[in-house]
Amino acid sequence: MKRSSDRILTTHAGSLPRPSDLLEMIQAKSSGRPYDQDGHTTRVRTAVREIVRKQAELGLDVVDDGEMGKPGFIPYVNERLSGFEPNKDAAGSPWSGSREVRAFPEFYEWFGRAMPSPPARAMHMVCTGPIAYKGHKHVQADIENLKAALAGTKAEEAFIPAISPTSVEDWQKNAYYRTEEEYLVAIADAMHEEYQAIVDAGFLVQIDDPHLATHYVSHPELSVDEVRRWAEVRVEALNHALRGLPRDKVRWHTCYGINIGPRVHDLELKHFVDVMLKIRAGAYSFEAANPRHEHEWRVWETVKLPDAAVLIPGTITQSTVLVEHPELVAERIVRFAKVVGRENVIAGADCGFATFAGSTEIHPSVVWAKFDALVEGARIATKQLWRRA
Repeated sequence: MKRSSDRILTTHAGSLPRPSDLLEMIQAKSSGRPYDQDGHTTRVRTAVREIVRKQAELGLDVVDDGEMGKPGFIPYVNERLSGFEPNKDAAGSPWSGSREVRAFPEFYEWFGRAMPSPPARAMHMVCTGPIAYKGHKHVQADIENLKAALAGTKAEEAFIPAISPTSVEDWQKNAYYRTEEEYLVAIADAMHEEYQAIVDAGFLVQIDDPHLATHYVSHPELSVDEVRRWAEVRVEALNHALRGLPRDKVRWHTCYGINIGPRVHDLELKHFVDVMLKIRAGAYSFEAANPRHEHEWRVWETVKLPDAAVLIPGTITQSTVLVEHPELVAERIVRFAKVVGRENVIAGADCGFATFAGSTEIHPSVVWAKFDALVEGARIATKQLWRRA
C-alpha cells in the first residue's frame, strides 16, 4: 500500500456516478426487465475506462472502477453468492424505526417524497440454503476492466471495493442457518474468495463496512455497550474472511451512509474506534469532514494506530452539496498529519457518491468539484507539511 512518503496522497471511498445510458441498463437488469447483455458488458468496460481516466485527470492518486458494473455496494452480491433467493417479505426503508426517524419523523417523511425511493425490494434476498461463492467470473470481469482502464494513466495505485460480511448479514436475512454466528461465518468464508481474488490480481481490496457504524442508529433498542459487543463478533468474522491476506493490501471503510439528514444519533467514533482497529487492515477510512464528525480528529490524540497502518479520513463529504474550500481540506489533512504523522495520512472522502446506482443526492458536477477541492487541498497541505515553497 502506497504511503504519503513525500506528499499527501488522495483517494475516495469507492462508488461514483454512473453514466445515464449505463444506469438504464443496470436498472433494467436489477428489476428483471429485458436488456442487452452484450451491450451491458461492453458499456461497463468503457464506463470503467472513462471513470478511471476522470479520476486521474482530476489528480486523484489511488483510484478504483467507481463500481460501474454494480447496482449498489451491497446488492451486487446477489449474483455472486449461492444459497439465496428473493425476499418477498422485505419491506420499507433501512432507516424505518431508526433513532433518526424517531427523532425527526417529519423530515424523513418529507425527504422520502423529495428523493427517489430506496432500491427495489427485489434487491433484498433471504438465505434458504448453504452459502457458497459463485461470483468468480464477475470479480474477474471487475479485475480485467480495471487493469485495462489503468493502462496509460498516472494513478499511483488502485483498489476494488467489496462488501463486508456484516453488511451482507444485515441486508440479506437468514432463514437457513441455526444461529446468526453460523450465518455470519458462512458469509465470511464465501466473501474470502472475492477478497483473495482482488489481492491476487495485484489490487488493494477495500472492505465496505458501514453497518459497523450504523447498527447503533438502526437499533434504538440497543445500548452503546450492546452494540460494542455485537461489533466485536463482526470484527472476528471479518478477520476470518481476511485470513491469509497481507494486511497492507487491505483498506477498511466505514461510514454512516449517504444519508443527508440531521444525523444527531450517529455512533460516535470514540465508542468504537478500539473495536475497529482490531480489524486486520492496513488502512482505515472513516467520516471526518461533515459537521457531525469533524471534531473527532481529536480521538486520534489518545489512540495508537496499529504498526504500519494508515488513516484515510474523509476530507470532503457526501452529506452536503456545499463544495469544501481547498484551504479547509488542507486544514483537515494537517490536523491528522500532526497527530499520527504525515506519512500515515491519505486524504479521502466520507462516503461514496453513488452507493446505489441512480443515487441523486449529489449531482455529478458537484462530485467532480469536490474532488478538485480534495486534490488542491492535498497540494496545500503538502506545502505546509514538507515546508515547500
